[in-house]
Amino acid sequence: MDYQALKNLVKRGEGSSLEFKLKTNHPEKIIRGVVAFANTNGGIMLIGVGDDKKIPGLKYADEDEYLLVRAIHKHCFPRISYTIDRVQLGDEREVLVIRVPPSLNKPHYILPDPADPDTKKAYVRVADKSVQASREVREILKGTQAARDIRFSYGEKEHKLMKHLGEHDNITVDLFASVAGISRKIASRTLVLLVLANVLEVHPSDAMDQFTTRPVS
Repeated sequence: MDYQALKNLVKRGEGSSLEFKLKTNHPEKIIRGVVAFANTNGGIMLIGVGDDKKIPGLKYADEDEYLLVRAIHKHCFPRISYTIDRVQLGDEREVLVIRVPPSLNKPHYILPDPADPDTKKAYVRVADKSVQASREVREILKGTQAARDIRFSYGEKEHKLMKHLGEHDNITVDLFASVAGISRKIASRTLVLLVLANVLEVHPSDAMDQFTTRPVS
């Protein structure tokens, strides 16, 4: 990528497959985006670019790249496939370009404390943000990678679910459990199964995931 291509990319602004970071002061925020890209549809991280689309670059790109590579290898698992390139600016500064393809080994996690597996967190990309993945989204990521035929029985709880979705735009796990009079665990498992069966869609959120019917193509 040359400087003109970089400028054209920056003009697009941040989105589901593009994120800007001005510095590497907080590498944990950068690797959060790397994991989210890997767990979703891939993307590009530009380090040395501001949210205002200005491109000041990095003065010590070698040090910044070292910090990022070390953080990715130490805190991300399973290992994530990525590449790092540099774009030279006119004043001896550089922009780091991290390309992350969509992974075939989802879900990927960040493990803040390698000695404590319970601290692991997964992220997915929603618009221009990296959102922590709920238990349901993690199960959907696992199931999607399994690539197997999903079968389910259409019983009373599924009937109540589809009746609700016929009258409302969406439903959450807790609301489904209440509407159908079932445990949250069963509600969760049912919604995950219906997403994997391409009956429903999940819309991840930092607050609470929403489930909707899948549009007929």
